[in-house]
Amino acid sequence: MAVPETSKLLDKERYSRQLYVLDLPAMQKIQGAKVLLSGLQGLGAEVAKNLVLMGVGSLTLHDPHPTCWSDLAAQFFLSEQDLERSRAEASQELVAKLNRAVHVCIHTGDITEELLLDFQVVVLTTSKLEEQLKLGTLCHKLGVCFLVADTRGLVGQLFCDFGEDFTVQDPTEAEPLTAAIQHISQGSPGILTLTKEAHNFCDGDLVTFSGIKGMVELNGCDPRPIHVHGDRTLEIGDTANFSCYLSGGTVTEVKRPKTVSHKPLDVALLQPRVVAQSSQEARRARCLHQAFRALHQFQHLNGRLPRPWDPVDAEMVVGLAQSLEPLKGTEGEPLEEPLDEALVQTVALSSAGGLSPMAAMLGAVAAQEVLKAISGKFMPLDQWLYFDALDCLPEDGEPHPKPEDCAPRHCRYDGQIAVFGAGFQEKLSRQHYLLVGAGAIGCELLKGFALVGLGAGASGGVTVADMDHIERSNLSRQFLFRTQDIGRPKAEVAAEAARRLNSDLQVTPLIYPLDPTTEHIYGNNFFSRVDGVAAALDSFQARRYVAARCTHYLKPLLEAGTHGTLGHASVFMPRVTETYRAPASAIASENATYPVCTLRHFPSTVEHTVQWARDEFEGLFRLSAETINRHQQAPTSLAEPDGLKVLTLLQEVLGVLRERPQTWQDCVVWALGHWQLCFHDGIMQLLNRFPPDKVLEDGTLFWSDSKQRPQPLQFDASQDTHLLYVLAAANLYAQMHGLPGSQDQTALRELLKLLPLPVPQNLVPIFPNDLELARASAEFGPEQLKKLHKVLEVWSGSPPLKPLKFEKDNDSNFHVDFVAAAASLRAQNYGIPPANHAQSKRIVGQIIPAIVTTTAAVAGLVGLELYKVVNGPRPLSAFRHSHLHLAENCFSRWVPCAPAIQKCHHLTWTWTCWDRLKVPAGQPERTLKSLLAHLQERYGLRVKMLLHGKALLYSAGWSPEKQAQNLALRVTKLVQQVTSRMLEPGQRMLVLELSCEGEEEDTTFPPLHYEL
Repeated sequence: MAVPETSKLLDKERYSRQLYVLDLPAMQKIQGAKVLLSGLQGLGAEVAKNLVLMGVGSLTLHDPHPTCWSDLAAQFFLSEQDLERSRAEASQELVAKLNRAVHVCIHTGDITEELLLDFQVVVLTTSKLEEQLKLGTLCHKLGVCFLVADTRGLVGQLFCDFGEDFTVQDPTEAEPLTAAIQHISQGSPGILTLTKEAHNFCDGDLVTFSGIKGMVELNGCDPRPIHVHGDRTLEIGDTANFSCYLSGGTVTEVKRPKTVSHKPLDVALLQPRVVAQSSQEARRARCLHQAFRALHQFQHLNGRLPRPWDPVDAEMVVGLAQSLEPLKGTEGEPLEEPLDEALVQTVALSSAGGLSPMAAMLGAVAAQEVLKAISGKFMPLDQWLYFDALDCLPEDGEPHPKPEDCAPRHCRYDGQIAVFGAGFQEKLSRQHYLLVGAGAIGCELLKGFALVGLGAGASGGVTVADMDHIERSNLSRQFLFRTQDIGRPKAEVAAEAARRLNSDLQVTPLIYPLDPTTEHIYGNNFFSRVDGVAAALDSFQARRYVAARCTHYLKPLLEAGTHGTLGHASVFMPRVTETYRAPASAIASENATYPVCTLRHFPSTVEHTVQWARDEFEGLFRLSAETINRHQQAPTSLAEPDGLKVLTLLQEVLGVLRERPQTWQDCVVWALGHWQLCFHDGIMQLLNRFPPDKVLEDGTLFWSDSKQRPQPLQFDASQDTHLLYVLAAANLYAQMHGLPGSQDQTALRELLKLLPLPVPQNLVPIFPNDLELARASAEFGPEQLKKLHKVLEVWSGSPPLKPLKFEKDNDSNFHVDFVAAAASLRAQNYGIPPANHAQSKRIVGQIIPAIVTTTAAVAGLVGLELYKVVNGPRPLSAFRHSHLHLAENCFSRWVPCAPAIQKCHHLTWTWTCWDRLKVPAGQPERTLKSLLAHLQERYGLRVKMLLHGKALLYSAGWSPEKQAQNLALRVTKLVQQVTSRMLEPGQRMLVLELSCEGEEEDTTFPPLHYEL
């Protein structure tokens, strides 16, 4: 089959977030790959979508079967107009529109051995066992990676065969370990001492070395195995005949390829190696394996799948499972495991359905395995994965759906009705949900809502809230957006696209954020119409706020997030589960700040160097231009309130800018001078102030522990990082002054050979004392001011400077190049393992690595919990939190914690975080005195303090006069008086917080809801 060659140029802007997960070599392999996908029902559609968005070179679709009603419950490329058309033919155009760089074509004939030779990977979805065995044998013989994916109702199956000698080039997602070197001994073995105790090196790791001064024989040597000798010491082999170590250097882990061996399908059917987190999970997976085999046999004997919830058909499947040849262990020994007949029966009863969330979850994992097969990045499954969400069904003892309620209706929800029944479908249609965030996860959730019919009835609906606009980098992971949508509001485009998926969906876009500034929009009236909330947010601050709103209004919250191939999905049910809590480590990371002194003079981590470089960008290319422009518009005088501060800043800026450049060479001279200032002269000044032998009062060396003694660098244009800094800085300086720049590195190197190194500048004191500060202030007399204005004349009479706003996602404007080069040079000064360009970009832009496979998987997991929330009430045991790590084949689901029960020793009642103290409206309205009396009489609470937000309404510690003054006021008047704000029109409740006598230190009383 002739397939046009794909472009060799990777659209880095489109795949920017993806490149943090899959490096450039892996992406180039994916871009050149050819994949055959057979089966275009819901699961196949998910695989196709993910592969095309990820940028696979070409995708050939194969499915001659006609579209039927049950397909539409999970197949989002098909619609009612496609009934009776071949699924592949009907899907091709919409699949291709997802990414025009991917060649999407159809194969209509049989799949032959000759055809298979043209592909690297073959994927079968929802196929018969006979076809799987036939093609699996051929692919194994030809060396073609082979996958089988299938879902039956609430159970999914995935099989991988990548051959008997498949090399995984990069087994894990983690960056190679790096650490700074403090010392290396000469000896056999040589002992390497790290600058810090914390490290994750293990015995047998291979490492390389760089940046070492003295023992240069180690720099760039072949990888050496290490032995962990102590907390800070590693044995690195024979160094007895090497030069004496002087200083600096970095030790870096070398990731080692691993080889995996897979058995062909015919062997793996009887000797299944299953992915499981425990022996109990492994036994359940093997039972599900037998259930799938029995379903295949049932279909072969009857020409159909078991009818929905038909007990006779289910019993036949159980009988077939019992008669199957017993499974064998990996060594070929028979496995003596009893068949869980109840589990097989439940699988059979619900197996006729096709569900969007199951297709999303299994399709995402299958697509990730295809990418592993193509790129050799991350460990593939070994070899079977079984995933089930049978917890979505009624628990034991509760009535199951009736066969007549699950019979086909010839509607788009037939696949879902087959599992849950028509009554449940009606429930879904009446729901009204709020979706917060229309980004990657939000798009997947909204697609899922459209397919399951959430809010598709006359009285239902979905509201999508997102204030952001679409960027090009969104297109690699956000299914509802296309190139022509760039620049438009995400919420509006997502709503339009969702209506195209299901014209019955009642969806309303809102472009206002959900935060404290919009509580007049998302207030009591809004939430009174909402049945639940789905959050797809990328910051923990936003998640905490939305969760607090859900707790306040007692609404279910479905929440998900991803980080590369890591993902999670959670459910929080009022009065059933605990409320949302962000991980402490995540909060600390999100709010991380560093002391200015640490960034400027004593960095010890790569994050310090990157943040310093980012601050350099702001000072050099934005703040300096804004300061000059401000003075041009209105010259500053000492009489102004901030006059001295602005004039001092102007003097600092002039120390940086010096004079207005006229040519590209002027910009290069400036950039070279700033290189010398930052990485040589400034370091020499610091070492003069704090010499290597400086001792503190307690006798310890000043340069010890986290304070790494820096070394000045010598400029060398032949070193790439030195050149990149000057190139980026000169271009940014030119942009700021409206001059043309240059990207010619060869010409720049030649120019730098001709330029002399700048002489040291008059440096600002490192730690100015009071005398120095006073002297600086005294300088600004009339004469000094006149001189300053004279110098500033060079900047007047010409166009204003252009302040540069840092852009993290644009690789063509030198912004990230400057930060990456500056951070790397700073790291070299201090012997810190430097960040590469991608790491610098991720750190400085606070970018979360993202790929569509993880996104789709967590959206599917959220969809499964949605079934339970809507089909309530359900006990705690029905719900699941989920965690997955696609790179390491980790899939975990567990029951959430129940809300903690709180009590106070002198009270007879208990409460949880979901409870409220309700005080009904009174006629006439209560005074503060009567409110406090009511709380004591009704709840036994003697209030010590009462607050509305941060406003204090009452305190037992007030004077009797002040207490008497407030106690006599009506509560609403008191609130308005204390807050200096009128109540919102139509406001029906005040939320108050209280503390009481006798409470223990960790007691948190429920909020007081005071009705108006």
